[in-house]
Amino acid sequence: MNILFIEDDAIETMKLQRTVGKLSVKHHITEAKNGEEAMQKLRSANALPDIILLDLNMPRMSGIEFLKILKEDATLKYLPTIILTTSENRADLLECYRIGIAGYVIKPLKYEDYEEKLSTVLGYWDINELVKA
Repeated sequence: MNILFIEDDAIETMKLQRTVGKLSVKHHITEAKNGEEAMQKLRSANALPDIILLDLNMPRMSGIEFLKILKEDATLKYLPTIILTTSENRADLLECYRIGIAGYVIKPLKYEDYEEKLSTVLGYWDINELVKA
């Protein structure tokens, strides 16, 4: 799968790269440090990602602001977007689902738990028919 990973924290980016590197299925990761950079990459890309992994708490443009712009775009609105965040705020969760996300995953503190959650998320989307379409 082609994955757009939108995250401003370098440690979180390293965790994702490490986890994906351990998987038997190889995925291509494109990184963006904030919503503005991600939107530029999406609009200039020859091929769109299969899924987006999005952090909520970022500088310049929050994850929720990015989501609103994404879901208003006729082409980009169908991209499955999974929130990968530390925010356990119920208002954030409900707002993200109202806008139209495909999932909301809390980043666990322990790396082993992170690896297990991410592996499950990527495994699901790897077999999902929307990604294959």
